[in-house]
Order: sequence, then C-alpha cells, then structure tokens
Amino acid sequence: MITLQQLKELFARMKADAPFDVQGELLWGYFFTDPSKKKLQPVAEELTKLGYREVGLYRTDDKKTYFLHVDMVEKHTPETLDERNRQFYALAERFGIEAYDGMDVGPVE
Repeated sequence: MITLQQLKELFARMKADAPFDVQGELLWGYFFTDPSKKKLQPVAEELTKLGYREVGLYRTDDKKTYFLHVDMVEKHTPETLDERNRQFYALAERFGIEAYDGMDVGPVE
C-alpha cells in the first residue's frame, strides 16, 4: 500500500521538480491489475459511472496480467490522494481483483 508519508514525499518532489502547479487541477491516472480481463471490465464500468475516463484495458508485455488505466482531472493534496487510494484499494478488494496498482499524474492538456 502507498502510505500518506510516501504521498507527502511525492508532492514535495513534484513541487520542487514538476513543470506544472501541483496544487492545481491535474490529470490523475489510476491503475488496476488482474490476470483476468473479464474481472477488470466491471471495475472499468463502475469507475466510468463515477466520472472516470477509461484510458485502456491492456495486456502486459509478458502476457501474464492486464492493466486497467482510468483517469480524471482532479485537485489533490497528499491527504485527499491518500483517501482516494484507500477507496481504490477497497474497490479492488470488493471486486476481487489482484490489485489497485497506484497512480500517475501530469498536467491537464
């Protein structure tokens, strides 16, 4: 699990190095994994109902697992991102998938 302390460190690094305002709205991507594509499809449906955009559901290069990538423009602090991560860990558990695998972030284009 990604800890609040890790998120605080992430935000500090981003604030120092990122070429965008980390305190504003950013494009946050979230990733879920499972060996079964069929198990990830209901997760994608649930998240799109909540306003997330499905970026892709694709197989890894080693063909052993699938990644579901969703994103949304959001404004986060370490604390709000920690809460979002907790929600997604619970979602992964509720749907019985292998993992919520974390997030990435970039500027809104």
